[in-house]
Amino acid sequence: MARVYLSLGSNLEPHRHLRAALDELRARFGAIDVSPAYRSRAVGFDGPDFVNLAVGLDTGLEPEALNDWLHALEDRHGRRRDQPRYASRTLDLDIVLYGERVIDGPGHLQIPRKELRHAFVLKPLADIAPDLHHPLDGTTMAERWAAFPHESEPLHVVSLDAPDAA
Repeated sequence: MARVYLSLGSNLEPHRHLRAALDELRARFGAIDVSPAYRSRAVGFDGPDFVNLAVGLDTGLEPEALNDWLHALEDRHGRRRDQPRYASRTLDLDIVLYGERVIDGPGHLQIPRKELRHAFVLKPLADIAPDLHHPLDGTTMAERWAAFPHESEPLHVVSLDAPDAA
């Protein structure tokens, strides 16, 4: 079994889609660690704010198979793959870290994810795994978050229990 950390995000009915994704992750993988959820501005395009969180789970799936399963979960929730890479989405699920592995593979499978340089990925991961070491430089998630220029990418804690705005 490998310990894996995922980034989950949505900016189209995020509360509904993220709650549903967490339910499906629990049904497939059992107990999971879930960070607080954070609202942040869209990165790379103009669009509604995103809600992001991190999940830690254990899996026997290889990275490629897990990535395929996550893509199928995105698709079940209306993820459009005919739009630009940086666009609004119902659900965005990425493998951020998979044990100590470093992978640059097909289908945008990149571990560790380059998005770990953004607050919306780093802060939730630091919340649930502060002592986790980055496989390339050995820094912990807590050290990375402490060194992050927080004012450059403001985050706001949100509850997933609240309904999405109409």
